[in-house]
Amino acid sequence: MTTRIRAQVQGGHLVPLEEVKLPEGTEVEITIAKGGKRGARAFQRSAGSWEGLVDADKLIREIYRDRLLARSGRLRL
Repeated sequence: MTTRIRAQVQGGHLVPLEEVKLPEGTEVEITIAKGGKRGARAFQRSAGSWEGLVDADKLIREIYRDRLLARSGRLRL
C-alpha cells in the first residue's frame, strides 16, 4: 500500500501536516522529495492544460518509434 502525506521538519523530526491513519507501531519507508507549496500548486493548476491540444497516444508512439530508430542508427539526433 502506498500513501502520500505532507510533512514538515520541526526540531529535526518529520511532523505530518495531515492525519496519518496507520496502526501504532507500523513500520514505514519514507522517501523525501523536497518541494514547495508554490511549485505544487503550479503543477496542480497545469493538470489537463494540454487536453485537446496533444494526442497523447500518438505522442507516446512517436517517442518509442524515435527511440527504436535512434538505437538502430537510422535516426540522427
